[in-house]
Amino acid sequence: MSLVSKLIGKRYITQAIQYVPSAGFYGATGFTLLCYFTDWKLVLQYVPYYNTKFPKEVAEE
Repeated sequence: MSLVSKLIGKRYITQAIQYVPSAGFYGATGFTLLCYFTDWKLVLQYVPYYNTKFPKEVAEE
């Protein structure tokens, strides 16, 4: 038995594994909402349609 199994137990490990898809979905949704409500330019400049909100800076010569 591994150390994690001894400390936590097989039942709780199984429950945690079943929770992973839901946690990933909620995490992705939360990140999307964070970007939408805060206008996080560092991330949103790479989103195809949404990046038109941030004009490109033109270098002057």
